[in-house]
Amino acid sequence: MKSRKELRENPELLRDRVRGSLCGVAIGDSFGDASRKPDNQMAYGFTTDFNKGASWSTDDTEFALLTARTLIQCGGKLTSDRVVEAWLENVATQDEFKRGGASEFEASRNLRKGLRPPLTGRYNAYAHSDGAAMRIAPIGIFCAGDPERAVEMARIEAEISHDREGIWGAQAVAAAVACAIADGSIEEIWEAAMAPIPEETWFRASMLKAREIVEKAEGDLLRAWMPLHDELWTSYKACVSEAVSAAFGVLLLSHDSFRTGVTVAGNFGRDADTIGAIAGSILGGMYGASSIPAGWADKTRYPTGTCLLFTKGIDILSVADQLTDLILADK
Repeated sequence: MKSRKELRENPELLRDRVRGSLCGVAIGDSFGDASRKPDNQMAYGFTTDFNKGASWSTDDTEFALLTARTLIQCGGKLTSDRVVEAWLENVATQDEFKRGGASEFEASRNLRKGLRPPLTGRYNAYAHSDGAAMRIAPIGIFCAGDPERAVEMARIEAEISHDREGIWGAQAVAAAVACAIADGSIEEIWEAAMAPIPEETWFRASMLKAREIVEKAEGDLLRAWMPLHDELWTSYKACVSEAVSAAFGVLLLSHDSFRTGVTVAGNFGRDADTIGAIAGSILGGMYGASSIPAGWADKTRYPTGTCLLFTKGIDILSVADQLTDLILADK
């Protein structure tokens, strides 16, 4: 893995990786949401491309843009107070989310009640969901080359809506993205993701189970596919211990290209938009925007504001470039 200093010595490569990671969130989000729809499954069985219809965004992309906006507005000096301010301005002002996650809705209600982190996340029936993991990629992007810093900043961001597994899942994804952008190997990315997960926890056990399944199948996608579904299954499909573990299991199976990895992740089913978004953020960081099919990036470049109204029409590439500039200015 390259150091942060080494990354800043090649600004254009860094910009390509940052664009790839943030675009990867949006692509994986939309691709996974499309792939699991009954019409697509009836028409194609296994989806390999976006169809001719317009694209869209779900809460994964739009909350990731909220995280990015918060980082940009505070100049990378993230605090719990800055996260609260951003949520009060952009989340708690909405009465409902058409596509929002339950954990974020509960956190918004808690903010309105006057609670503040960590209680907004702790007093939350969905504190173990993947809602923070889905939106955390900008933290990993900003901390490129420094996974340990990503882990701490992810905690600050995630605890507004999550606790325990919910926070550890976000930390794992942020650390993985920070490592991926810095030329980390798949083994280094795995180690970075595992580092913040405490011993003898449900999430750690499920991550190790995902790896065991992949290794037992000797990396054979078809042999590992159904066991990953069956052995990680939980009654709540957006649970970190299922969805985030599944995303990393898929990455271990398929990480040789952005397109193939996102296609596999997006077709996983269950919470496929988040699984796709996580895989997309890591693979996009590994391979950069230059590796992404142009049509895919174009289709998902401007979010629809389906969940967070302020995101409608935002240019994701412009946000990515602001994050790159923030990294270059962070000494």
